[in-house]
Amino acid sequence: MFHNNVTADVDRAVAGVAAAPDSGEHKKGDLAELRVVKFRSQDQLYLLGYTITEQVRLVYLEAVGPHENFYRDLGQN
Repeated sequence: MFHNNVTADVDRAVAGVAAAPDSGEHKKGDLAELRVVKFRSQDQLYLLGYTITEQVRLVYLEAVGPHENFYRDLGQN
């Protein structure tokens, strides 16, 4: 799916979420349960969307991709 160096940047973003799940920006409206962290890889802005289940403190990675059309594409899943 991604080149190896992009995958390494995604892994770092995931590790950051695992270490501090509340760090992502909380979205509003239809995406109110979604949190998003932004990171750069190969001069492109990426977003990693995730949700948290408080009962057992699980973090679900919902989507990762370039900033362009991220929210539109997320709504189509």
